[in-house]
Amino acid sequence: MSVTSLVIMAAGMGSRYGGIKQLEAVGPSGEIIMDYSIYDAIEAGFNKVVFIIRRDLEKDFREVIGDRIAKHVEVEYVFQEMDLLPSGYKKQEGRTKPWGTGHAVLCCKDIVKEPFAVINADDYYGKEAFRIIYNFLNSKEESSNLYCMAGFVLGNTLSDNGTVTRGICKADADGWLVDIIETSGIIQEGNQAKAKDEDGNDTWINLDTVVSMNMWGFKPSLFGELEKGFEDFLSNISPEDIKKEYLLPEMVGNLINSDKAKVKVLKTSDKWFGVTYKEDKDLVVASIKDLVDKGIYPAKLFS
Repeated sequence: MSVTSLVIMAAGMGSRYGGIKQLEAVGPSGEIIMDYSIYDAIEAGFNKVVFIIRRDLEKDFREVIGDRIAKHVEVEYVFQEMDLLPSGYKKQEGRTKPWGTGHAVLCCKDIVKEPFAVINADDYYGKEAFRIIYNFLNSKEESSNLYCMAGFVLGNTLSDNGTVTRGICKADADGWLVDIIETSGIIQEGNQAKAKDEDGNDTWINLDTVVSMNMWGFKPSLFGELEKGFEDFLSNISPEDIKKEYLLPEMVGNLINSDKAKVKVLKTSDKWFGVTYKEDKDLVVASIKDLVDKGIYPAKLFS
């Protein structure tokens, strides 16, 4: 049986929320958000899970989720560390912030040799997104540089407790991604969403606009491109830029613009939710309970 991996980026801390929000219980039997993503991924056909974590979190991860999941699917751990750099480079003096999501995925290059999806640890994506990404990755299309992303409806991704940042997607008539415009300060007002443009002025966005929630489908060819891109990033970063990050969406955008890859936008109508703000947790708990009450999930996962 062929292998398809789910790569979960779980090395970060929630800057606005505080604490290791990825390990917060939200399910009726103590499940965390990752449990539901992994459950949906396995149901869709994924048969390997790779956690990208900080080395100091390994014990907590194994106890809270990894050891349970390992009874049901192959599990690997990858450690994102700031000194994990190409030959000839060293960590910037004063840097405390990780190198970013592009670097996080690059850390998997020796573990992941098969098609794979990438998700955030603290986001709930819904079942449909895992199905459509799995089907795309395992379609008969053999080209190694055809990737995909789940496109969510903006109105299904907003928080009642504050503004959010979303990647607004632009695609061509055939559904291939042209650009992602990182847009901050988004909040719903009536039947539209309000955001800020680059000059700080209010701008309006339709709620049915497709956005990226950092859920991608890739082939192993990505790692070579990530490696070259990271060396370029390190070569051009100044010593003062100790917070600048090598970001996965920017890297994908560069590949599209240079005709090195194509990315299919796979639209999903499922509702996303996550803990952007501390106050969001109650809504997440209620949403999970509703899905369990409807029979979409069992009351206890991975027992």
